[in-house]
Amino acid sequence: MVARRILTPFQSFVRSESFGGVLLIVAAVVAFIWANSPGAGAYEAMKETTFGVSFGDWGLEKALILWVNDLLMAIFFLLVGLEIKREFVVGELSERRAAMLPMAAALGGMVVPALIYAAVNRGGPGIDGWGIPMATDIAFALGIMALLGKRVPLGLKVFLTALAIVDDLGAVLVIALFYTEDLATSKLVAALAVWALALLYGLVGGRRIGIFALFGVVLWYLMLKSGVHATVAGVLLAFTIPMRRELDPSTIRDRLASMFRSSDFERQEVDVERVEDLVEKAHSPLHDLEHSLQPWVAFAIMPIFALFNAGFTLSDDASLAAPVALGAFLGLLLGKPLGVALFAWLAVKSGAAALPRRVGWGALWGTGLLAGIGFTMSLFIATLGFGGGGALDQAKLGVLSASVVAAVGGLAVLMVTLRREEA
Repeated sequence: MVARRILTPFQSFVRSESFGGVLLIVAAVVAFIWANSPGAGAYEAMKETTFGVSFGDWGLEKALILWVNDLLMAIFFLLVGLEIKREFVVGELSERRAAMLPMAAALGGMVVPALIYAAVNRGGPGIDGWGIPMATDIAFALGIMALLGKRVPLGLKVFLTALAIVDDLGAVLVIALFYTEDLATSKLVAALAVWALALLYGLVGGRRIGIFALFGVVLWYLMLKSGVHATVAGVLLAFTIPMRRELDPSTIRDRLASMFRSSDFERQEVDVERVEDLVEKAHSPLHDLEHSLQPWVAFAIMPIFALFNAGFTLSDDASLAAPVALGAFLGLLLGKPLGVALFAWLAVKSGAAALPRRVGWGALWGTGLLAGIGFTMSLFIATLGFGGGGALDQAKLGVLSASVVAAVGGLAVLMVTLRREEA
């Protein structure tokens, strides 16, 4: 029963992310075909269509693609932040030894790809895209792994999920530190003050998601105007959401024990209502918000992001031999599995970590290949690094090509190694 309570939410999460990966693929294919069709002008016009919000003398007007990349992606990063906090507080990253393997692998999976990209683009104009191959697209990676069904040990799924979450944290730090425009210090200070108020509200027992949402809107706007990318507001807000339950499990168990002792129908109805109330109080605000956001992010926000960002013109100049495309391609396809496997091996050999049960080095290498599916975060960082033009199109070519090859290669390696390890 205890194992079921732990594993069922995780398995539900994997299923949700897997189907979201299918939608991402469909949206990306639609975007690519649209951008290279006679309707390409309509595709570009859609992205550049302006939309504004105003209240009295205040107003904010942006192109649709910027609303997607600045606002919708902030909600995506809010979910990422919630997952990061949960993993560090009660999940796989809460115990040092269990956390060391995915953390070491994630570090290698960020450092080695960035170094490969920088080596390919050394001294060239494409060097600004060095962060492109650093992150893993968790939806795509888990979606591909899910194709293998029950042959995949749960420990390997947990390892990939934790690795991708740490990857995302690293990508957030890279965006905040290296892909930030000129700072408006007063706006940044105001944003941090709002974040401190949200944090204080959570610390003193505040649980209303609506109040956190209000803090989040103000924090997002101030972060947008500060020059720090607005998506960072989503992660900062996530860290303010409490994980404390209103009632602890022992209290809930004691109250349940006193219910349903009467055969009276009306009394039983009252007890049912009390159970519903206890269920509400058994969940933390972080749990409720995370589960509310998951379907919106997986089935709406990420496919919309792909539709707006995956389309690029496959011109005569498009070539994987171009430094930006080659750096992104090699960084994801070669740097990711090499960095993941090398740093994981060092962590295990030093005694700081251990391989998950029923997982060998072959399966770990295959998982490292799946980590080379960069897609969402890689395209996002490419957009921040280049803004537009030929360099951005080259980056998209490298990212999408590497993601396809990494998906097929990772699936093939896992099919072979898992069959061998089962024998």
